[in-house]
Amino acid sequence: MTDTDLARGTFADPAVLLRAFGSARAVLFDFDGPVCDLFAGATTTDVAEQVKRTARRYWGPLDPSVEKCDDSHGVLGPLREMYERSVPRPSSLPLELAEAAVTGLERRAVRTAVPTAHLYALVDLLLGQGKRLAVVSNNAEGPILEYLEGRGLGSKFHGVFGRSPHDARLMKPHPDCVHRALRHLGLPASDCLLVGDQLTDLGAARSAGTGFLGLTGHAERALRMAQGGADAVVSSYLPVLRAADESSVCG
Repeated sequence: MTDTDLARGTFADPAVLLRAFGSARAVLFDFDGPVCDLFAGATTTDVAEQVKRTARRYWGPLDPSVEKCDDSHGVLGPLREMYERSVPRPSSLPLELAEAAVTGLERRAVRTAVPTAHLYALVDLLLGQGKRLAVVSNNAEGPILEYLEGRGLGSKFHGVFGRSPHDARLMKPHPDCVHRALRHLGLPASDCLLVGDQLTDLGAARSAGTGFLGLTGHAERALRMAQGGADAVVSSYLPVLRAADESSVCG
């Protein structure tokens, strides 16, 4: 692992990439990042603040773990944990309204989301090798399905497994969405490779027992993924496509 590798965010040679994909019968993609740039760097603070205002209206003062969250998705888990700890149990309406607000944000975002570079080529390559594809995400399933259908990708994925609308504590790094995908595909975890751009994706993959390909241009995150047991880490899909190009077999 050299300084050049660190700067490029790439910790994989062609043989490693071919081995990681070649041993997989199914590839599970995280959505925001590996499939598209959902928010294009825009902040989601406004929705997080909306969620907290609603919760205060029904519950009063919020736990510090909730108050400090300024991300629309990040606030969902602590909000649910606060609800579960409360005695007596308060109204669940803030949880339902929070889920609706974040899903609404995602639904608006998919209209302008930009496909990840070289995704279509990778999808076609994997399908050509007989691999099955699925999405495993902390985003809601509805907006993901809308995006895939709108971009002509709906028929290429065998399932979408998103955030549980009933318990945000099951978001990655919890392996819930990965386990649901494995059950649907009828495959053991060892036959699947998860592609993710966050350390939470790596955590879910390790917990579920799948392989993991990190996709990130952040050098520090790439290093942490490599140190955390990722099979390979790349800064784009190009090294995967080039490795396949140089080999007559990718599987």
